[in-house]
Amino acid sequence: MKKDIIISGVGGQGIVSMAAIIGTAALESGLNLKQSEVHGMSQRGGDVLSNLRYSDKPIASDLIPEGKADMIISIEPLEALRHLPRLSMEGWIITNTIPFNNIENYPDIDGIISEVRKIPNHILVDADTIAKDLNARRSTNVIILGAASEHLGFELAVLENAIIKLFEKKGSKVIDQNITAFYKGRELAHS
Repeated sequence: MKKDIIISGVGGQGIVSMAAIIGTAALESGLNLKQSEVHGMSQRGGDVLSNLRYSDKPIASDLIPEGKADMIISIEPLEALRHLPRLSMEGWIITNTIPFNNIENYPDIDGIISEVRKIPNHILVDADTIAKDLNARRSTNVIILGAASEHLGFELAVLENAIIKLFEKKGSKVIDQNITAFYKGRELAHS
C-alpha cells in the first residue's frame, strides 16, 4: 500500500491534528511514514499544509511531487483549489464547502466549488454546519477526515484508535465528540 496525501487549510482548523491521526494510524499499521508541514503565518489565519506519505515500502522524500497526490484533504475550499495541480489524474479531493474568509478579496465560493466539482473524484461536505449541529465546533477537521476515511486504506478501528490516542488527554467528552464527528463525516461521504 502507498498513499500520498496533501492536507490543507488555514491556521486553527486542525490540519496538524488531522495529520497526526492519519500518521498514527499508519505507524500502528506497521507502515513507513514521512511527513512535512508548512505552518507559515498559521497563527494569523494563514495557510497550513501537510505532505503525508505512507507506504509498506521505504519512502525517499517527504514531499509529494506535482501530479502525484492520491488525495487532497482540505478544511478550506480555496486551499483545496490551490493544491489541485499536485493531484494525480485518479486522485480524490475531499473538502469542506464553507470558506474561512481570511482575505479581503476572497473569491466567489460558488466558483471554487464549481472547479472542485470538475474533478471526477470529489467529496464536498459542509463540515462547519455539521460540527455546529453536533455541538462540536472544533471537530470540523475530524468530520472531513471521516469523509476521506474510505480512501485512506485503514481499518476503521485503526482510525478510531488513532483519534482516541490523539485526544485522550482532553477527556472522554472530547473523544466521544470526535468519534461521533468522524462517523458523521464518513456517513455523509456515502450519501
